Amino acid sequence: MSAEENTVAVDRAGGDVHPTRTTREHKKAIFAGTLGNAIEFLDWGIYASLAPVFADQFFPEGDAVAAFLSTLAIFAVGFFVRPLGAVVLGAYADRHGRKKALALTVTLMSAGGFVIAVCPTYAHIGVLAPVVLLVARLVQGFSAGGEWPSSVSYIVESAPPRRRAFAGSFQQVSTAAGVLLASLLALVVTSVLNDQQMHAFGWRIAFAVVAALGLTVLWLRARTRETEHFDNAELSGKPHRPVKTLFAEHKLGLLRVVGITVPGTILYYLWITNMPGYASTTTGLSLDQALLANSLAVVAFMLLLPLGGLVSDRFGRRSTFMFFLVGFALFAWPAYRLLEGGGFWTLLLVELIGVVFLVGNSANVAAIYAELFPTSVRTTGTGIPYATTVAVFGGTAPYFTTWLASIGQQDKIWIYVVASVAVGMVTIMTMPDGAKKRALD
Repeated sequence: MSAEENTVAVDRAGGDVHPTRTTREHKKAIFAGTLGNAIEFLDWGIYASLAPVFADQFFPEGDAVAAFLSTLAIFAVGFFVRPLGAVVLGAYADRHGRKKALALTVTLMSAGGFVIAVCPTYAHIGVLAPVVLLVARLVQGFSAGGEWPSSVSYIVESAPPRRRAFAGSFQQVSTAAGVLLASLLALVVTSVLNDQQMHAFGWRIAFAVVAALGLTVLWLRARTRETEHFDNAELSGKPHRPVKTLFAEHKLGLLRVVGITVPGTILYYLWITNMPGYASTTTGLSLDQALLANSLAVVAFMLLLPLGGLVSDRFGRRSTFMFFLVGFALFAWPAYRLLEGGGFWTLLLVELIGVVFLVGNSANVAAIYAELFPTSVRTTGTGIPYATTVAVFGGTAPYFTTWLASIGQQDKIWIYVVASVAVGMVTIMTMPDGAKKRALD
């Protein structure tokens, strides 16, 4: 290790901070930063899981399918306000601090969940019931747009200099954990309560639990301190106009976030979110077996992510990200061919290989995004292009690939995957490797 790498930063308490040692304060910041992200995905997962149960509570009786589709439409609307949340709450985080922004996002998230939990039904207040549900989901979508980039900034800025990817990888761990917790919570309430109880009040209990957990996260975040990077930026006295500064001085950084996010979003949604439904629809495998294979793969993914972060910190962002890109470029075609006639074990194998490659993306991206921008615009610069790209490609990837399979063109899916990989390759090969930065700007 060079002399420069052996130098240490000094924290505000005056103690030495080793470039790779994760202290108790670092762990506390990582935990507080990531737990809110887990609650966010828990909330969205609970809504998706229990929508068939509570749909007829918010819409007129008589057409259960129409009520369910309307409830899902409200779910989808939440995605489209994420970019707005990224702009407003990202700018708030860059002006007033990551800690304040994270307290605000988890408060909004909990408030939305609480409103859904106590909202009167259509039978009691008529058309106001779906309106209240819509407003609650819009608030939560707005909150989600600010939660992700604010936590990226907070976690990576709080990490030791040579552990930025390792710290950032736990945000992706929390995402997967939120999805699994949603499945577990839904399983518990549906197992303990009968159908009549679930329709009457069981679904409300699930949303109330999520709201209560959000308040717990708020308490934890109140006990953490602001990052030194933001405090130093405050002391510089520079005016805070993050959105204006971002588009005036950091257009290339914005494009790079899009280029990195395109393959990451498409492949994450195809492998983690859509694979059980795709396998069940196209191969005839039962949905419960497909979900089991997916759950096992997600657990393996969570365990591998911190290791991927360490690899990124040791060998660099570019080589780790290229492992993800090249891996899927080579594996996409045989993966979908294997699924055509395979059963449970084939699906599990395909998913496990895929999540190993995905680690090269998911363990990397928080650090890559944070290293692209200076502290004064970091949250806004990460949030706006990320939320917009996810809104465009996250929802369309599963639909597009399922449509290809429905018209007998599933053997063309690999072309779609490779095209997204090409975007990522061009992006990562034309940008500096942030792992070489001794300190964030």
